[in-house]
Amino acid sequence: MSDFHSILRLAMIAATTTCLTACGGQAKSSDLLERVKAAGVIRVAQTQANPPWNFLENGKPAGYDVDVANELAKRLGIAKVEFVASNFQSFIAGVQAGRFDAVIAGQTITDERKKQVDFSRPYQVNGISIFVAGANTSINGVADLKGKKLAVTAGTTQAAFAKKSIPGADIKTYDNATLGLTEVGRGRADAVLVSRFQGAFLAQKNGLAVKPAGPLLESEVNGISFAKGATAFKQAVDQALGDMISDGTLSAISKKWLGGLDMAEQLKGV
Repeated sequence: MSDFHSILRLAMIAATTTCLTACGGQAKSSDLLERVKAAGVIRVAQTQANPPWNFLENGKPAGYDVDVANELAKRLGIAKVEFVASNFQSFIAGVQAGRFDAVIAGQTITDERKKQVDFSRPYQVNGISIFVAGANTSINGVADLKGKKLAVTAGTTQAAFAKKSIPGADIKTYDNATLGLTEVGRGRADAVLVSRFQGAFLAQKNGLAVKPAGPLLESEVNGISFAKGATAFKQAVDQALGDMISDGTLSAISKKWLGGLDMAEQLKGV
């Protein structure tokens, strides 16, 4: 073999190896839609402890996020949704490691998270509220939380908001909002930061003597997250969500779980 042919052969091998490495890494995310459709199942992560969004009812997943996930799978031609219990601290790592295919759990779209995963178009909006004991009249806003025992759910935007915007608060983290609200109701914490919809739902369901205090502190726009580069999956999910909004399906789901709130209306202009 001549020197020229040897050099040519080595160059072809190098090019093929580079393509296999680069293209192979990209295929993992770009063929997500094809893979879940072929498997007939999509693995969806949720906390299963975040009512009314997602929780266990008689041992089975229920809530707004669960109904959205099931409807989405049907529209994508996926036979089954496998719900995987996780938490906000593990959602991104779980997507990146392939432990689940998507997170449908009220995950707020932030610039920092968008560096690590991709998001669908918004499918819900939310707002942070302060909840205090029913008899509390001294806490009516952020300024009143200095030096107070404040409960938040670990890994959430509420926790990040507390650390950034409420200096001097004694912040306690919990695995879910129910625990934080219970601590306030029992007098072991002065206040909790939680979604106003969720806080009201949990307080009524669990008979907790707590109430919202003051205006919403911050609004959140939530999306469905999945591996970066899953372009076909994102396009299909965005189309399905758009159809659910325009044909009234999302409105029906939200009214069922959110005390009559029409999420499609809330999403206008987002």
